[in-house]
Amino acid sequence: MRTVQVTIVGMGPRGLGILQHMIHSAHRLPEGTVLDVHLVDPGDSGQGVHSSRQPDHLLTNTLASQLTMFPDGSGPSFTEWAQQAGYRRFDGFYHRTGETCGDPIGSHDYLPRSLLGEYLSFAFDRTVRSLPGSIRVVHHRARAVDLQELLPSGRYLVRIEGGYEIPSDFVFLATGHCRRAPDQEDVRFGNFVSDHRDRNDRLAYVEHCYPVDKLERIAPGTTVAVQGLGLTAHDVIAHLTTGRGGRFEGDGLDMRYLPSGREPSILLFSRQCLPAAARGINQKGLTGDYKPNFLTPGAVRDLRRHAEERRGSTQIDFETDVAPLLLREMGYVYRCALEQRDIPPEQYEFSAADQAAIAAVLDPLAGRTFRGLDCFRTFLRAFVTEDLEHAERGNRTSPVKAATDAIRDVRASLREAVEFSGLTPDSHWVFNNRWVPLMNRVSFGPPRRRNYELLALMNAGLVDLAGGPGCRVVPDPETARFAIRTDFTGAGPTTRYADTLVAARLDLFHPRTDGSPLTARLLERGLIRSYRNGSYEPGGIDITSTSRVISRTGTPLAGVWALGYLVEGPRYYTYYLPRAGQKSRFTDEAKAAVGDMWQQLMIKEEGETREDRQRQPVSLH
Repeated sequence: MRTVQVTIVGMGPRGLGILQHMIHSAHRLPEGTVLDVHLVDPGDSGQGVHSSRQPDHLLTNTLASQLTMFPDGSGPSFTEWAQQAGYRRFDGFYHRTGETCGDPIGSHDYLPRSLLGEYLSFAFDRTVRSLPGSIRVVHHRARAVDLQELLPSGRYLVRIEGGYEIPSDFVFLATGHCRRAPDQEDVRFGNFVSDHRDRNDRLAYVEHCYPVDKLERIAPGTTVAVQGLGLTAHDVIAHLTTGRGGRFEGDGLDMRYLPSGREPSILLFSRQCLPAAARGINQKGLTGDYKPNFLTPGAVRDLRRHAEERRGSTQIDFETDVAPLLLREMGYVYRCALEQRDIPPEQYEFSAADQAAIAAVLDPLAGRTFRGLDCFRTFLRAFVTEDLEHAERGNRTSPVKAATDAIRDVRASLREAVEFSGLTPDSHWVFNNRWVPLMNRVSFGPPRRRNYELLALMNAGLVDLAGGPGCRVVPDPETARFAIRTDFTGAGPTTRYADTLVAARLDLFHPRTDGSPLTARLLERGLIRSYRNGSYEPGGIDITSTSRVISRTGTPLAGVWALGYLVEGPRYYTYYLPRAGQKSRFTDEAKAAVGDMWQQLMIKEEGETREDRQRQPVSLH
């Protein structure tokens, strides 16, 4: 019997998806071969960043009914599992009580991420119980710190914390979210804190806000500046308010916050100082039934052919070629929702009125000036309130939410346009730095409840704005505090001060700035290289279309694959789970990588068989 060693580094959802596809296709193993699969992860298998131990007030931003680790229908969705496990809703919280009390969980619930962690562990346990006799699993509750290629054998050696080594024929890298090494601004802010903490014992800089438990060191009454107004900021706000014993009463615009007295004062700011738009009530069912009419994968391929004819290159420009189709798609669904009828696509005209409406959705600050912080605060309250009104109307009834939801519906087309250097280098930069943040703000925002909570916290005086659009944060040695300054038109600069600065953002993965020892060793050994689109480096590891890692020399490694957040660069929008009842790139990529492994194993098997035959003595009779 022959044993093949496979190591999966990272056993979050991506690693779990890889293991699932190995099991589903185990019939491709050569007869007499056993697969030993080594799982390397310091956390609970399946969970990744969705730890079941995190506080219950941290929510998913996708409907639980749309999430599944069994896209083929062989197991329950997230919601179905929660229902079967006996979870019920109690005024926005979820407890495992069975059917004795509380309200049933439905298809419109946004469940806590701690429950998602439980569900992922359930999926992992169920997957392992289905192991065929030809696959064995070995757990290593540690981090991988090195990967070495063993030449000339073509095998690999994975080293984990503590010095243990795992000889491997094949390796899958699925380490998920990263933590960047400190940049110049981090160092400057950190040094400021070190130099002036003796004058202000509340002075602190939190450059990584996860796990949120570290925020417990912030004393009540401290003024905290939160840099960011997206999903991560909502986690920070929740942990500093309801996480400290405060609670909300009522619903919608009547919601009130009842403080515990242990909260800090929170000041919010970001580059635009606009909060992420709330998700509209889902009126499309679990799978969604909107198919794009203008920005389709076929239309993108047509753009590519035309570009090759005109310029001799298949690369296209996002703003010139793709954005007009995206805006037209948004305008079409906006108009259909406004008139509440299905307009034949061929009859739709992207009128000046529709263009203006979509422009206002994408850039509500265009043409606006504010005479001071009070003026901007009034605008922001009205902006959030109006957005929530649209969210309550739903993603079919509200023209605004229908238009922004179209961005989610055309993700396959966006990937067709962007991935593997589909855009010119300059256009790729514009896409990542202008369009991605914009699309995330209007389309991939929090559940409605979060923005109602934001208004309630502002009404309670616990949350306010640190500044307005274009504000900047600077250390102020004179006060031993952080100063947030905004230059308002006609009113001069406004400055607000904070004791603690929290960077509420997720780090983008770039091999050269990642803080992981494993990434550093992979770069040092030349086993990986940063993905490049000409002169532009968007981040991520360079890979082939089947996710094989490309080495520094430009040669794909024979037995190493990378999936998920590590390859956000050559790929686009990798941070998501499969959607129930819908074809998913999550599963397609795992299937392609595992299929590539089977093919290589077959080639090795055939090569070894030929070598064995050649070694046999030749008969002279």
